[in-house]
Amino acid sequence: MVSFYLPIVKFILALKLEFSKPQLDHLFTLVHGIILCAGRKNVTQIQHAAKGNRHLSNATNFLNHSPWCVNRMQRRRMDRVMNQIRAKQAKRGDQKLVFLIVDDTCCKKDKSTKKMEALSFQYSHEAGKSVWCHCLVTAQVVASGCSYAWDYRPYYQEAYCEAERLPFKSKNDLAREIIEAFPALEDERVYVLMDSWYTSKKVINTCNRKGFHVIAAVKTNRLIRPAGVCLPLDNFAEQYIRKSDLHSVTVEGQGRYWVYPYEGPVSDIENVKLLLSWKDEYTASSKPQVCLLCTDLSLDLVTIQRYYAVRWNIETGYRYFKELLGFDQYQLLSFTGIQRFWAIQFLTQNVLESQRQEWMEKQPELTLGDVVRRIREEHFGQIIVYVYQQALEKTPLFDILKHLKLSA
Repeated sequence: MVSFYLPIVKFILALKLEFSKPQLDHLFTLVHGIILCAGRKNVTQIQHAAKGNRHLSNATNFLNHSPWCVNRMQRRRMDRVMNQIRAKQAKRGDQKLVFLIVDDTCCKKDKSTKKMEALSFQYSHEAGKSVWCHCLVTAQVVASGCSYAWDYRPYYQEAYCEAERLPFKSKNDLAREIIEAFPALEDERVYVLMDSWYTSKKVINTCNRKGFHVIAAVKTNRLIRPAGVCLPLDNFAEQYIRKSDLHSVTVEGQGRYWVYPYEGPVSDIENVKLLLSWKDEYTASSKPQVCLLCTDLSLDLVTIQRYYAVRWNIETGYRYFKELLGFDQYQLLSFTGIQRFWAIQFLTQNVLESQRQEWMEKQPELTLGDVVRRIREEHFGQIIVYVYQQALEKTPLFDILKHLKLSA
């Protein structure tokens, strides 16, 4: 019999989700199918790829109506992720350094999908315009070579919240919720990495209360006060900075930057370190290409830029989610089912990342794409072995094809 991939089963069972046997079977099928499905990943295709032995309506009922708790799955998945990270750090003797990366993404939908709940027009940075979509604020945890999808919060526009009688929460509010909920230990150094959208006083104060440091991009129109004079960053750079004031900084894997360091208040944010950076070449009276804010005043220029480069993990994470796992390809109408689908997607990414960490002990430089391809190959090998065994037992070809849900 062709069975589920064993590491998937072990990972899910270790979470102790208190699911019934049919619910576990649905969960195994969905995670397995998301990994095996090579094309578009709606629930039908996922179910087909996993050769699920239940009717499609059972799978959609599991997502839309079945009595199981998403929050319990999220909590136990997160506990397992942090335990794996801490075990690896202890084994390797790494410093207890953790990066929590916060960003948002859009799950774009066709304008004809009017019956899908909670859709609205949201601005997409990738598209450069407003798109018909669901929007999520998400987080990624990176530490000691591990990169796990961590948490998500759906973002609703004010009009939708008013219609549904929900309290409106901005993207910054949702980011603060994720940061507040992050379960760091006292001896762990946590750096929250963000783009300029989230660099607000409220978010930074939330990080300060948690004992976390922030490294984030800021817009060049932010106000600074060098020598007590208040002016925007870009004006200061154009009028007062000369090449002789800059430091040449080379960051491994990124190239050389010309950097001007500033320490002091930025807008309504108290004393921080600010890096005004130009890539490769500096031209007089030009605006800085990148401005980085850091609340850890002890870090040097190279370390700040090297740490901020870790933020790229969430961008590649979105690409894997959407292109490899079909994160935005659902066709469910119920928003309850959609949120459960997202939770299972996060679980699937964690399963793949856990497997990647195990295989990297013998084969370094693996990507999630490599892990998916290897699982698909091993699964296909299982099918070949099954067919060979059935042939030896002289099982009729029709029965083999029926079991594998194939046609002659």
